[in-house]
Amino acid sequence: MNDTPEHNGGEVVLFESPDGEVHLDVRLEHESIWLTQKQMVELFGRDQSVISRHVRKAFADDELSAESNMQRVHNAFSDKPLTLYSLDAVISVGYRVNSVRGTQFRIWATRTLRDHLLRGYTLSETRLREKGFGEIEQAISLLASTLTRHALVTGEGAAVLDVVQHYTRAWRLLLEYDEGRLAEAPPRPETEAFRLTLAVAHDLIADLQTALAGRGQAGSLFGQARGEQLAAILGAIEQTFDGRPLYPSVQLRAANLLYFLIKDHPFSDGNKRIGALLFLEYLSRNDLLARADGAQRIADNAMVALALLIAESEPGQRDLMIRLIMSLLEGDD
Repeated sequence: MNDTPEHNGGEVVLFESPDGEVHLDVRLEHESIWLTQKQMVELFGRDQSVISRHVRKAFADDELSAESNMQRVHNAFSDKPLTLYSLDAVISVGYRVNSVRGTQFRIWATRTLRDHLLRGYTLSETRLREKGFGEIEQAISLLASTLTRHALVTGEGAAVLDVVQHYTRAWRLLLEYDEGRLAEAPPRPETEAFRLTLAVAHDLIADLQTALAGRGQAGSLFGQARGEQLAAILGAIEQTFDGRPLYPSVQLRAANLLYFLIKDHPFSDGNKRIGALLFLEYLSRNDLLARADGAQRIADNAMVALALLIAESEPGQRDLMIRLIMSLLEGDD
C-alpha cells in the first residue's frame, strides 16, 4: 500500500478480516497499533470525511489526547509525512460508526499487542538476566581475587568465595538450559542407591567423636543426639510419594541431607562436622564423591565453605542453599 510508513524501529503486521475482504499492513510501535485515515476508511467502509470528522471530535471532546494518539512519520512514497492514529483512536472511531469490523479489529489488535508485548518482555528479560549474570560473575571474580591477593580473608573465607564463583558459573549454564540453548545431557541411569541407616550413621559419628576427642577437638556434648531428629532427617530424604522418591536423584537427597543436618541441629554440638561427614559418606557409598579422573568432586575447602554458608543462611534461603550444593555435585565427570 502506498500509505504504508517506513519501518523505523516499529513492526508491520498483517490484519485480515474474517471475510477476507480487508487486508491491512498495520504498524505496531510504542506498545500500540497505528492506522492511517485511509486504512480506517478501508477497515470501516466509510468515507474519509466521516472518519476525519469522528477523529477530530474525539480529540476536541478531550476523549483522547492528540499528542499521544497521533504521530506523523515519513512516507517512502511521498514527500509529505503520513499521519497515524493509535489503537485507542481507531477504537473510538469504530464505536462511532458502529462497525462490526471495528470489533473484529479490536479483538485482533488486543491479541496481537499482548503477544508482541509478551514476546518483547521475554526477550528483554533474557538479555537482562544474561547481562546480570555476566556482571555478577565478573564482580565475584574481582572480589575473590582482590581479597585473596591482599590477604584480606582467611582460608575459610577464600573457600566461600570459591564456592560462590562456582555457583555463578553454574547459573549461566542453568539459564541456557532453561532457554533451550544448551544441549541436554544424556540421562544418567540410577542404580539402586545406598540408603544411610540410623545404625550406620551412629557408628560413623562415634568414630568421628573418638578421633576428634583424641586430638582435643571435641567435648562431651559432641554428637549427643537431641531426640529423634537424626532418624527423622534420614527418613525425610528417602521418603516417597505415589511409589516414587520425593527427591528423585541421589545428588538431591545428599544436598537435603547436608542442609537438614546443619540447619535442624539434631545434635547438641558438632552439627556442621557431622553433617559434612554423613554427606560425604552418602556420596561415597553412591560412587559420587570422586570424578572420573579420580579427583574428589568436593574439595575440603569447598566442604568447609558449604557448611559455613548453610549455617549462616536464613530459613527462607533453603532452595538457594540446595541449588548451591547441587552446582558442585552436577559438574562434569
